[in-house]
Amino acid sequence: MTKLSLGSHPYLLGFEQLERLLERSAKSGNEGYPPFNIEQTSPNSYRITLAVAGFSEDDLSITVEDRQLVIRGRQADGNAERVFLHRGIAARQFQRSFVLADGVEVGEAIIENGLLHVDLRRIEPEPVVQRVRITKG
Repeated sequence: MTKLSLGSHPYLLGFEQLERLLERSAKSGNEGYPPFNIEQTSPNSYRITLAVAGFSEDDLSITVEDRQLVIRGRQADGNAERVFLHRGIAARQFQRSFVLADGVEVGEAIIENGLLHVDLRRIEPEPVVQRVRITKG
C-alpha cells in the first residue's frame, strides 16, 4: 500500500514542509500542564494565555526555534528549609510548544495575576504577480 502525502499530489507543489510541520506538532505530545487558552483578538492577531501561578518572570523563558514558539518554566528551589504538610500547588517545570505559520510573529509577553499572555500577529504578505517570459528553445 502506498502512503499518500501532500508532497505526492501533482497539484500541490512544495508542500512537503507543511507535512513536516504537521508531523512535528503531532510529536510534541504536550501534556496538560500548564493549562492554556488561545484566543483570536482580531482577524490577524492571537493571544496565548498560560496559567503560571507561582512562576516569576525569571522562572519563565520564551523562545522561537525553527518557527516553533517554545515557552519553558522552571522554578528555582527557593527555601529548601520549608516543610510542606500538603503541597497542592504545582511547582514542576514545563515546556509548551506551538508551531507558527509563515508570517506569524511573536509580539509582547505580559505576566499578570498568575497568567502569562503572549501576543502573536500575522503579517499579510503583499500579493505578487510575476510574469514569466517564454523563450524559444
